[in-house]
Amino acid sequence: MSGNLSTAGVEQTLKDFWVSRPRRPHEGRKVAGVAAGIAERYQIDPVIVRVAFVAMALCNGAGILIYLLGWLFLPQEGDETSAAEALVGRGRSSTPAPLTVLLGLAVLPASGLFVDGGFTMVGGLLLSVGAIYALHRGRGALNRPAPSPEVNPVDPADAQTTRVTPPAWDPLGAAPFAWDLPEPTPTTPPVPVTPARPRRKSRVGGATFGLALVVLAGSMVAAGYSDWFTAPHVIGLVVATLGLGMLVGAFRGGGGKGLMGLVVPLSVAGVVMTTVDFPEWSESDRYGDVSVRPTAVVDVRQKYDSNIGTVDVDLTGLPASGTVKTAVEIGLGEARVIVPENADVVAVCHADMGAVTCLDKRADGKGPTERVTDNGADGEGGLKIELDVKAGMGEVVVSRG
Repeated sequence: MSGNLSTAGVEQTLKDFWVSRPRRPHEGRKVAGVAAGIAERYQIDPVIVRVAFVAMALCNGAGILIYLLGWLFLPQEGDETSAAEALVGRGRSSTPAPLTVLLGLAVLPASGLFVDGGFTMVGGLLLSVGAIYALHRGRGALNRPAPSPEVNPVDPADAQTTRVTPPAWDPLGAAPFAWDLPEPTPTTPPVPVTPARPRRKSRVGGATFGLALVVLAGSMVAAGYSDWFTAPHVIGLVVATLGLGMLVGAFRGGGGKGLMGLVVPLSVAGVVMTTVDFPEWSESDRYGDVSVRPTAVVDVRQKYDSNIGTVDVDLTGLPASGTVKTAVEIGLGEARVIVPENADVVAVCHADMGAVTCLDKRADGKGPTERVTDNGADGEGGLKIELDVKAGMGEVVVSRG
């Protein structure tokens, strides 16, 4: 497909992206040439691509994961295939096999950031994939890599076979020395073919997809200011945007049908999040990361919690006296609490499944629980802190800072 990709469906666009994916160049690269290859393929400034990778890396590592995948699955200039495909024998790549294995191993902890990164990383990945998809639809016809030449092998036995019957142009067999010449081209004039009038494609699908990305990005920003923007609510906003686009496309001649491939899985995810209850994990209504650093005893809340993500509570900014009691809960992810060096701490740390580090005690597996009473380096006296830190599936860490 080398024509106008802006009129192609989702499946066609994805297939064409894979066939004509960027090649990592030898010149102009900073690390592995992923950003330079994308910029060269789509004829844009490489600085823009690198800035985008840095921005996505700030989304709890989403840009790092995308870059590693590009290193593995984008062929280097002059290679037959990518490093990952060459590792399983599907072509030749100049990337050494040990380096490919190391990159594959590096993807595993980067993918594990889904637990620690929470909604921020998932949103960053969705934005990255959406940006690449939109870029290929709009500029995929530019600077397409040349296809690999196909070589049709010839059987030597066939090449040396001598013809024993005369061709049609020599029915009497008067010129056997010229029988190997090709048959003359027929002189019948070709029948003119009237090209079919191309059907005008609706632009509703592309416009709706872009609007859905804007809604997703805006919701991610708003989530830092309002607790209403939980994962189910954001998914509902995106699905509503896509559904509105499909409705508009239906009135304009059937445009936007390709959006169904996004609406169905997002709708299923939203239904699961709003109907499935995990009472043993967390009773919170929040999804995403929580990070606080109170500086006064009265600022400490009774409870900090989230269903998925990271809850990070830093108590090192509190004064050297007073009494604090708080609970920290996470359904899936990590709960971290940092206490002052000299505070008197009584902590109960528990995880239904995962690992627990409670000051100087550590346990992991199924249902690890640690109870710690530690008065700090200066002994008893000063700020008193009582903690109850829990995780459904993940890690609990209580440390001094």
